[in-house]
Amino acid sequence: MLHPRNVVVVGATDKPGNYAERIWNNLIKYGYEGGLYPINARRESVWGVTCYKDFSSLPERPDHVLVLVPARFAIPVIRDAAKAGARSATIVTSGFDELQDEDSQRLAAELQQAIRETHLAVTGPNCLGNLSAGEKLFTNIDDRIVTMEQGPVAIAGQSGAIVMAIRQALEDRGVGIGYMVTTGNEAGLETPDLMAYYAADPSIRVIVVYLEGVRDTKNFRDACKAARAAGKPVIALKLGASEGGRAAAMAHTGALAGSIETFDAISTREGVIRARNMDELIETTECFVHAALPKGDRLAAVTLSGGKRGLLIDAFYSAGLDFAPLGRAASDSLAKMLGPGSIVGNPLDAGFAAVVDPSVYMQSIKLMIDDPDTDIVIIDAEFPKAPHELRERNLRIVNEMAGRAAKPVIYISAMSIGFTEFTKSLRRSLPNLTVMQGMDRAVTAIKSLINYAALPKEVPDIVSSSKPAARALLEKTLKAAQGAALDEVASKKLLKAYGIPISKEAIAQSASEAVKIARTIGFPVVAKVVSPDILHKSDIGGVVLNLGSPAEVKTAFDAITARVKKLKGKPTLEGILIAQQVKGDLELVIGASLDAEMGPVVLFGTGGIDIELMKDVALAGAPLDDAEARALIGRTKAGVKIRGYRGKGPLHEASAVKALVGLSNLIADAGSRIASIDVNPFLINAKTGIAVDALIVLNNAAAKKEAHDAAKH
Repeated sequence: MLHPRNVVVVGATDKPGNYAERIWNNLIKYGYEGGLYPINARRESVWGVTCYKDFSSLPERPDHVLVLVPARFAIPVIRDAAKAGARSATIVTSGFDELQDEDSQRLAAELQQAIRETHLAVTGPNCLGNLSAGEKLFTNIDDRIVTMEQGPVAIAGQSGAIVMAIRQALEDRGVGIGYMVTTGNEAGLETPDLMAYYAADPSIRVIVVYLEGVRDTKNFRDACKAARAAGKPVIALKLGASEGGRAAAMAHTGALAGSIETFDAISTREGVIRARNMDELIETTECFVHAALPKGDRLAAVTLSGGKRGLLIDAFYSAGLDFAPLGRAASDSLAKMLGPGSIVGNPLDAGFAAVVDPSVYMQSIKLMIDDPDTDIVIIDAEFPKAPHELRERNLRIVNEMAGRAAKPVIYISAMSIGFTEFTKSLRRSLPNLTVMQGMDRAVTAIKSLINYAALPKEVPDIVSSSKPAARALLEKTLKAAQGAALDEVASKKLLKAYGIPISKEAIAQSASEAVKIARTIGFPVVAKVVSPDILHKSDIGGVVLNLGSPAEVKTAFDAITARVKKLKGKPTLEGILIAQQVKGDLELVIGASLDAEMGPVVLFGTGGIDIELMKDVALAGAPLDDAEARALIGRTKAGVKIRGYRGKGPLHEASAVKALVGLSNLIADAGSRIASIDVNPFLINAKTGIAVDALIVLNNAAAKKEAHDAAKH
């Protein structure tokens, strides 16, 4: 597809402005040197060359086929192309599963079947073609100028318009694009397949992708791993709109773990850098193309303005980054050279002395670059839009310094100023410099560079560490389940089997039995409704706390029972749970969810009734081991409290780690059968941690119906 011996255009017509003609013109304009053959059974010639009736009449075996016939004819074209010996195809034609009608869906299924049976490498349908700069191959409709520079960046994505816009923006910044592939509906090759190919191609150093969705999580993660092992960052623009993890919206975890957060949790571990918008994607790509990976996060900066110095400090501080103190030798040299009117520090305001004497400015930059205590050097300056002898000479000097330095040297313009044709040409002549526009975007890109540099090249896969007895109980429980969710008693039995500590408790069918259980456990106790039809017990007054006597237990039992009987829908009442009231110093939420795109994910954070208000949560892919569970805890404010805060001693982190690992094993072992698990609250103190409440929502027909009904209301 990207290195074909010839290109065959099926559906060739010289009707002005049509896609086939635009693609043909691009193939001619950029000088593709392989065979070029148009096919149209109704034409003798087209575009001034011979037009062939079918594949068998071609002068050589077809290799790459561009399909531009109506959708209903595309499938036989694919089959005929494969029979004639073609190896790949790009189906530009639309009219498949992007449309929702029955005929289009049927055509899409037939096309997928044809691709599977023929083993052709196919992109599309509903795509806009590809670029392979080294081959001078541009099978794309875009009529904007392409540099055809076999650069270090490769792009892939489902939206042709967005992928083409990314290519144009990067080329405008002087970044060469080696490959660009628009994948459309992805009936054959998907974006991760292109990622894996780019990871293996030695000419590519940075991979840029636009993702509307991840269909095959394993394929995506494998592609990310391949890129990471090759030392190639994957910079992704990802759509985040989602229905939210199947039936998981019935539990807190589903509401908190939106699809974009889940994507981040899993893909970041695999070395993916997600850009929040197109501008950020362009700046981040520019940064990774031109900046060597830094050895650490010690920042240094040179500016000529006290105000700009302040902006630099604020911007990097907001991103959790800071400027390293200057070494004594560098400080002394700068103070001696700059004199009054400068701020000798980091960032350096070289001030009046550097403005008056450009050699002083150059010497200041050299001192920062040569300082062994700095890892990244930032220069606050804009590139000139028109010829400027002094500034051009200074840029060439710094480019030479950067070439000798074992650290990134990054020019930042505080505002996005745009590049003129002169700026683009000048930028291309300075390959050792990173040139960024817009302070916030530059800071985000530099932080991504630092984080990526700190990642190990390979991350081992973690497998479930559950015991056979736990897995056996899981299978038995899921087979017996009838409703949309497991009740609290069944949920807690599963948690206990997976090593998660639960409170002392038992279910009562009468007030007298409730009193007897309370006496056995010891006061104070809690009374809670048990019903598979009541998912959030507090909302209906189904939980009563601080019961300190038999009389209070009896009153609570009767009150909860009466409330349930008055509810609409007549929920099933299986009894009242009498449980030990645990004293906790901190309420946590520990949860798990099955994301529709990314698979099982685990959640940890601050719990209790204010969980949605606080939103102090972090996520990670499941299953986890102890080390990853501790890392997950450390990403939250709850984790700071657990490890000791403001003079308070540490809490029992080991119990939270054990609970997270157990819960991650449970959601992983369940495959696609559990939608979400809520353990809220998980109470923790200095000696222990206990799951006080639990809700397991199933991924079955009953759960989907309930989620659908809730969505309608």
